Amino acid sequence: MSEGWQSIDRAELEAVDWAGLKHNYGTAEDVPDLLRRCAGPDPDDAEDAAFDLLNHLYHQGGWVCPAAAAALPFVLRLAAAPQVTPRRTLLELVGRLAAEAGRAEARFLDPRWSAAWERHLPDVLALLADPEPEIRRAAADVIGDCAYPGDQALPALLSRWHAESDPVTRLDLVLALGNAVRHGPAGAPSDEAAALLDSLLTAAEPQLRLAALHALGDGRRASAAAPAEGRLETALGALRDPSVALWQRTSAAECGVRGMHQWTASLFDDASPAFALGLMAEHPDEEQRVGGLEQAARVLSRWRSPVDALLPGVVARLHDPAAEVRYRAAELLACLGPTADAHADAVAALLDDTAVRPTRGGEAVADAAVWALARMNDPRCLPRLTEHVTGVRSGFAPAGAYYGGSSNSFHHPALPALHEVLALTPDHAEALLPAVCDRLGPTEDVRLLRRFGEVLAAWGAAAEAAVPRLLGLLEDDETWTVAATALAGIGGAGRAGREALLTRSRTGGPDAELAAWAYWRIGGDPGPALDVLGPAADEDRASHTALSRLADLGPHAAGYADRLRELAVAEDHWVRTQAAHALWAVTGGDTETVVPALAETVRKLPAGTYLPAMLPAVRHLARMGEAALPAALLLQCLPADDRRLFCFGGWRGFTEDESIRTAVDELLVATGRRSTGR
Repeated sequence: MSEGWQSIDRAELEAVDWAGLKHNYGTAEDVPDLLRRCAGPDPDDAEDAAFDLLNHLYHQGGWVCPAAAAALPFVLRLAAAPQVTPRRTLLELVGRLAAEAGRAEARFLDPRWSAAWERHLPDVLALLADPEPEIRRAAADVIGDCAYPGDQALPALLSRWHAESDPVTRLDLVLALGNAVRHGPAGAPSDEAAALLDSLLTAAEPQLRLAALHALGDGRRASAAAPAEGRLETALGALRDPSVALWQRTSAAECGVRGMHQWTASLFDDASPAFALGLMAEHPDEEQRVGGLEQAARVLSRWRSPVDALLPGVVARLHDPAAEVRYRAAELLACLGPTADAHADAVAALLDDTAVRPTRGGEAVADAAVWALARMNDPRCLPRLTEHVTGVRSGFAPAGAYYGGSSNSFHHPALPALHEVLALTPDHAEALLPAVCDRLGPTEDVRLLRRFGEVLAAWGAAAEAAVPRLLGLLEDDETWTVAATALAGIGGAGRAGREALLTRSRTGGPDAELAAWAYWRIGGDPGPALDVLGPAADEDRASHTALSRLADLGPHAAGYADRLRELAVAEDHWVRTQAAHALWAVTGGDTETVVPALAETVRKLPAGTYLPAMLPAVRHLARMGEAALPAALLLQCLPADDRRLFCFGGWRGFTEDESIRTAVDELLVATGRRSTGR
């Protein structure tokens, strides 16, 4: 029996009805064995057991399960035993549970937890004096995370502060003191701790000053020691000091330079570029320079006005000695696109920069330069972009990736897929078309062909020269959908494919919808499309794609107007939007139902909420002219709104913002709410 296991009262453990308690994976009858393994002699097995225990009792949070309160005393006894290997992981579990108890709704908090936490808090506080600095830090972090530190926490933390000499542990103690002051009871210990935190704002050690800033909260509380205007200087001084590496060893942060940049950014106004500008100043450490660009991207991805302030610093990094820095600078200029086109010459100088990022994708600096020039609509991207199309160069992703657009997320400096770059360059379709046509062979991968088909559809009539190749693909069962998509976008020039599409429209299923619609788009009769798309609109779960295609039929589909009126009030944003547009198209201009329906889709846009269905909704409204005035009045504040409007992160957030603002401008002009000269 291990010495760590001897710290467990076996009778007390066996007295718990574990089978009657629940955790994230069902009954808790496996908890005693996990606890035993945590104390076992095999370090790897002990760590595995501690991780399993954390996963069972916490998983992804959202509640504090019934087994957590019962397990708490045993977990803490093991965490206090020097012979137990996973002590740090066990304290991480305690900290996560204590933090979740302060966040979870009452109905998701086991009623026994609060009493168990109060009863065993002294066991956590005792670990502040553990011989191992790592355990002292973890114990301080538990107090720093919990929402209810109790009246014992501040005296214990202050006592430990006066005894602690380890510089890393002192940082965790400062953060724990800040949490205890905010959430603990008022009184002498609280006043003493608050005075200590204020005094640390002028401490000799830069990281203690930074810890005090974080401990004091959101960065807007002023003090005589460090007025509000000095806090930015304090933070930047600490973040750019070599001693910032201490935070890597803390329990609370456990991150390097860039993680500290991101964490500290939350203390300052997101709309102000001052913090990012400070981090973009010259620094010998590559991680600092990368972090500066990350913070510039964070600000620019959320706000439009800081472009003028931050752009020169981004451009300067195009000449950085580190490939990662040059890549990120070019990628960020690509995101800014037309806003940064005055710096196209500096970007073009990187077209031969073959230095590769140290990532799995291995993107080259030159790839980011090609993307940036494409976004700037600069023809100097074309030779390199053509090489990407022909396969001579790699670097662009084979498929598109979508990242969350949360305001708290990192900017993802990822390149788009090749077909996404091509679709955004319609002005250069003529130059790129020969290379694309050469890839339209039956031996190519169908997924690649499908993406090239989407590009040709986006280019529309400009891709007419591809029609002969597409007609060949139309005869093949594996590739005909690629050809149909492209031909539908190109239009009448593909009329030679009508018979093949008509035949396929009679096969049934979703492919029949595509065939019938494409047949109509290249000059066929409306009948086959009506036969297929009409019933699709009548289905209980009508596809917004089918509704969009039905709109193309215009008055030919007037017989479905009543059904479209029903769908125009659907809860689903996409169905409502495309049904409303189809109703307008098939009735020759019914705006009485349509404008309110589309206005409902964009109702939350002025509040900063952007959903992809809003872009077609605004574009549809703009085509309705003065009748769309109610929607225009709803959106007329947007041109002056500094926030970026986006759903997805990375480069998509910038292009989404550009597209929706262009559409809103067109709507305001069409309804007389804005002149074309503004």
